[in-house]
Amino acid sequence: MSAKPQQLNSPDIRTPSSAVPMGLRILVIVLRASFLGALVVIIARVSGPQSKTIWSVYETPSDMIRLAVGVAACLWLVIHMFMVPEDAEGYRSWLYFGPVVASLALALTIAIWR
Repeated sequence: MSAKPQQLNSPDIRTPSSAVPMGLRILVIVLRASFLGALVVIIARVSGPQSKTIWSVYETPSDMIRLAVGVAACLWLVIHMFMVPEDAEGYRSWLYFGPVVASLALALTIAIWR
């Protein structure tokens, strides 16, 4: 009955999120929320009906399906907007690729809106 001791660099050991400084947490939460918010805007814009008004969605089944899938995707993203990363590695990964992804999503949102 020999149990192996855990190594220091073992992938099973996670750094708790309480070890992340508060300023870094706020920055990551803002980056993540801006990325997810931009995705919600893009999905809401793209999933709208082809016609001018929302009431014309009942005319074609494809518009109804597109709207239903868009509402479900937006709801899923809004729910995930309020979930924060569970460990320090989640904060670290959002800190690395968050500025790039959030700025691209915001630029795409502006391009699609025009």
